[in-house]
Amino acid sequence: MKAIILLNGEPYRSAIDASSARVWCCDGAYDWAKGKVRIDENLGDYDSLSYMPDPPPAEVYPSEKNYTDGELALMRAIEAGADEIEFYGGGGGREDHFIGNLHLLYAALRRRVRARMITNYACIFAATGDVVIEGKKGSTLSIVPFGGEVHIMESGGFYYPLPKRFVYGSTLGISNVVTEERAFFRAEGVVLVLIDAAAV
Repeated sequence: MKAIILLNGEPYRSAIDASSARVWCCDGAYDWAKGKVRIDENLGDYDSLSYMPDPPPAEVYPSEKNYTDGELALMRAIEAGADEIEFYGGGGGREDHFIGNLHLLYAALRRRVRARMITNYACIFAATGDVVIEGKKGSTLSIVPFGGEVHIMESGGFYYPLPKRFVYGSTLGISNVVTEERAFFRAEGVVLVLIDAAAV
């Protein structure tokens, strides 16, 4: 099952195809998402929205809780059987929430769920092991370690050859370019991959 999770960051400007997905909308994201995309379930603590959305949430969470609304939606989606998740509205706005949203990508990866966050500027996903980038020739792409040192066992299809070792805390890996229709790498450790939105 594919899930779409709408977050209360910078409103996503392009169209969202929800034809084959179940859509969860988090709290204030309803302001930018209503009328733009079908919403199957609203959820959150509603500290960012001054009215109840439609459809009304089955449960309103307390504002003092251990999880962000985005993490609650991620857990709900996985419990419902989602094996593919797209996040929209996760960039911009509060930087602390943006960093938290990147961690949702990591959380999904750890649960073996494919997830990506699509902002107005990039498509972002967490990855480990064998990664293939297809159909993105000419696109700007960045690969950065996430959580610790990363070793690249093999790679191909990039303007700048990937180093064998990505040191956590270095900017090496920013602003590479895909030079082949099929680029690839194999990573020991977790990386964040960011692809220019024009290629999405």
